[in-house]
Amino acid sequence: MSTPLVYALHSGNLYGTERMALATLEGLRDRFSPVLLAPPGPALAEAARLGIPGESFSSPREFARRLQPWLARHRRLAFVATGVVHSLAFLALNVWYRRKAVHLHLVHGGTDERLSYGRKRLLNPTPALLVAVSDFVRERLIANGAAPGKIRVIENFLTDERVRAAPRRAAFTSAGIRKVVIVSRIDPIKRVDLLLDTLDRYPDLGTLDFRILGSGWDLDTLRARAAARHPQVNFIGFTETVAEELAAADLLLHLCPSEPFGLAILEAMAAGVPVLVPDTGGTALLVEEGVSGSRFRADDADALAARLQALQSAPAALLNDWVAGADRALATRFSQAERLADYERLLAEVDDD
Repeated sequence: MSTPLVYALHSGNLYGTERMALATLEGLRDRFSPVLLAPPGPALAEAARLGIPGESFSSPREFARRLQPWLARHRRLAFVATGVVHSLAFLALNVWYRRKAVHLHLVHGGTDERLSYGRKRLLNPTPALLVAVSDFVRERLIANGAAPGKIRVIENFLTDERVRAAPRRAAFTSAGIRKVVIVSRIDPIKRVDLLLDTLDRYPDLGTLDFRILGSGWDLDTLRARAAARHPQVNFIGFTETVAEELAAADLLLHLCPSEPFGLAILEAMAAGVPVLVPDTGGTALLVEEGVSGSRFRADDADALAARLQALQSAPAALLNDWVAGADRALATRFSQAERLADYERLLAEVDDD
């Protein structure tokens, strides 16, 4: 039997963090024997669909009980976790079992600095390596006390299957954008309100149609504000047809100035849709200005308006060039093969004697 790769998730949902865990487990199954430990939820159901063994837990104590047999039965183990408590539990159990192990702690970032970054410094004196999903996440880890020498950066990726299966927008044949889509939680930190501020100041943008996909704390408030003043802005709420919505759009607009990564950016690239993102946060690092998309000054309604106004009459050739640049980025920097090779290099040490 090949070396087990045990991946412990702090959430049982099926958002970016969980999808990347499953993509990593599935992509490395020829090299390792994958298993997912997670709270009850759709992540375990998706693991079962993919043929990845999974076990559920609902408390730290139950997690330790699920993990213990893997250490008891195997002399070598690759372990990946997203929660500090799960990394600490693994370290404590392995004090007893003394197994040869490679221990990665994945950091996807988030809105709460203490929980998303600050607690990670507890792992400084341990053998665990921190894997940040972007240079922005790495910077936030260091700012919150994580040891720089313990951090590696492996960016997120889309699986080959996901890229192939994505509905795709036809190439632009006429100038300008008309349909804009936003894929985001509707929470204050995501700054969806910036769009409405921009439209308040620049009525000439009223010819653009905006569809906003996602739910959150601000949904009802912003939906009511849009209905009163900007009927071309439609808050759709949660939807399972994000891929189809992307393929029907002319532009993906991202507004959060502190997004750790932004998997929706890669999904838009796979759909053949140009992207416009803030010039701060992890999303700014995903887009090469004028090559694979464009950026605007974060939190600035005037800067956002200027970019949207320019895109209203952008030549079709320019928009198609951005799409081509994004395709190249997906095939190289954000490719499954490239990023799985990064993980395999780190995890392969478990078999070194």
